[in-house]
Amino acid sequence: VQLVESGGGLVQAGGSLRLSCSASGLTFSAYSMGWFRQAPGKEREFVAAMSSWGGRAPAYADSVKGRFTISRDNAKNTVYLQMIGLKPEDTAVYYCAATLGSAVSALSNNYEYWGQGTQVTVPS
Repeated sequence: VQLVESGGGLVQAGGSLRLSCSASGLTFSAYSMGWFRQAPGKEREFVAAMSSWGGRAPAYADSVKGRFTISRDNAKNTVYLQMIGLKPEDTAVYYCAATLGSAVSALSNNYEYWGQGTQVTVPS
């Protein structure tokens, strides 16, 4: 199983980025997907998650609600994180993760597979 994130970079405060996570080696449609982030000197934290089942609402951390949107394209084996209104406190390495089943989880321990991460930097 391989998860590969892309789309990170340097963006000014108030700007936008779209992260992508391409999955291979698994039946993507059977996995719920999550995004987490880790800032320097801080623990990894939940950002957003989306169920394998389209009928279940995605979940977001309070800090990103209304600014970030998670989506997925099962035909492309890809999950996205659209980020708008970026703030300096959004600076972190962003990771995607996969967990088998339809549960939407904010707990990193529930995810079986992880990508290597992509850096997002929003200067203050």
